[in-house]
Amino acid sequence: MEKPSLDLVAMSTNPDGLFSSVPRNTTKTSRSSRQTDSFFKSVQWSADGTTLFTSSSSNRINTFVLPSTLLAPHGDSALTLTPQGTLYLPEPTAAIAPCPYFALEQPSTQCILTASTDHPIHLHHAFPQPPPSSSSQSSSLDDDDDNDDDDDDSTFGFPQHKQQQHQQPKPLATFRLIHAETERYLPITSLLWSFPGTHFLAGSTNCLSLFDVSRPDLGLSDTPLLTIKTTGGPSAQQHKSGNVGARVVGMKGTISALAMQPLASHGDYYGGAGPANVVSAGTWTRNLGLYDLHRAGACVATWNVAQAASLAKIGGRGVLQTVWSPCGRYLVVNERESSGLLVYDLRGTHRLLACLRGRDGETNQRLSCDVFPGTNEEVGGFEVWAGTRDGKVVVWEGVGMREGSVEPSYDFEVGTRGSAVGGTAMHMSGSVLATCSGSWKFPDDDSESSSSESESESESDSGSDDIESGSSSNESDSEEDGMGTSQQQRGRARPPPAVVEETSLKVWSITAGNTVQSSHREEVNEPYET
Repeated sequence: MEKPSLDLVAMSTNPDGLFSSVPRNTTKTSRSSRQTDSFFKSVQWSADGTTLFTSSSSNRINTFVLPSTLLAPHGDSALTLTPQGTLYLPEPTAAIAPCPYFALEQPSTQCILTASTDHPIHLHHAFPQPPPSSSSQSSSLDDDDDNDDDDDDSTFGFPQHKQQQHQQPKPLATFRLIHAETERYLPITSLLWSFPGTHFLAGSTNCLSLFDVSRPDLGLSDTPLLTIKTTGGPSAQQHKSGNVGARVVGMKGTISALAMQPLASHGDYYGGAGPANVVSAGTWTRNLGLYDLHRAGACVATWNVAQAASLAKIGGRGVLQTVWSPCGRYLVVNERESSGLLVYDLRGTHRLLACLRGRDGETNQRLSCDVFPGTNEEVGGFEVWAGTRDGKVVVWEGVGMREGSVEPSYDFEVGTRGSAVGGTAMHMSGSVLATCSGSWKFPDDDSESSSSESESESESDSGSDDIESGSSSNESDSEEDGMGTSQQQRGRARPPPAVVEETSLKVWSITAGNTVQSSHREEVNEPYET
């Protein structure tokens, strides 16, 4: 088995993007000075393979244009990537979708869809004009920081990033998904904007919504063209025919993953060339569904992965990603808090084909994976690249050609140990890999107790000195007692602050390596019977 080699060619350690070096008051109290940094959460390639889109925990979308000399020799040091565009989102987002026909030489194609909490879906330009820099803005930021010294800067230990008041350009278009009874914005948990790019699909609770994005300038297509209910209720045709008591296949849950079947390349299987238009949808309740957009979103099949994951003994608590194989015959299911990936054969039987083991993914953080056509002619099948929570990327070769339990072919160290690799994206050429790592960490309880003890000792020592200072110390003590009482009334103690030990976006070049012995023991068991 030939293990390729990864060479680091470019990287960035700035998840906040442009204008992240705004002066901050470093002479603050200990509580406000321990505000944590943000980290990279996900990474995606553009359609033409020239640009990377990243999202961070500080609600920012960065656009990195890779240099044309990326793979040229640069000595021992890697290139430093600088974002050419940064979007400041008002709220956290669970899904972004770049334009499927993105081209660096055509500005009209350089746009991206974002879905923030309690906001409509926005279509933004990937390279927004930078906000004007002025001394008044920086002074106002310093004043805000001084005024927020006494505020609680964290919630249950996690940082609350205060959005800087930059003047963002208005979105190019807005698409609304509103609850009919309460008139509130429905939470968008997944987006799918696939070729040819005239429509996009949004996933929410128990429904899929199809929007028309071909003419957003008309202002007539900001509501869904088609709403697909996934709960399996009676359809409009059944209401007309009166057969509302018939059982309809469906699934309940929040649509957390969407993927489009790739373009058909085997006419004998798909019945001719052309797009398959079959969408795979996964939910946090561990359900999977296939929907045909050519037939107004008709449900093809639904099933639950809980039994298969239990049989494979890999755990799992909700589908966070579904990935089609390059041939469109197999579906890779990626769950959170799972030590493996499930591979289904969708050629009629929808049965579990294999379980890809050996990935340390037992965390609530999103750890994405990617697929690529197999480069090993002896093995065949396709490759699956997936990140782990311990700073590695594991690779399985020959997926689709083996049944049962499959161990990784090899792995790579792409981050520091203990830093989760949240994003893994393979370039269309197969010679470049993009990864992003980073996660929140909490200090040990022992260190917290020791630090609290030292703080109490220092407070007692300072208290003896404050007795001689008169009424000023009494006022400060009363204020501290009041703060402690209000904190007890809230019913919780202050949690330890979360910290980010390492975060980075890295671009690797992949070159063929020598034949090596795999470090994983390879086992191929009997097929699963589900």
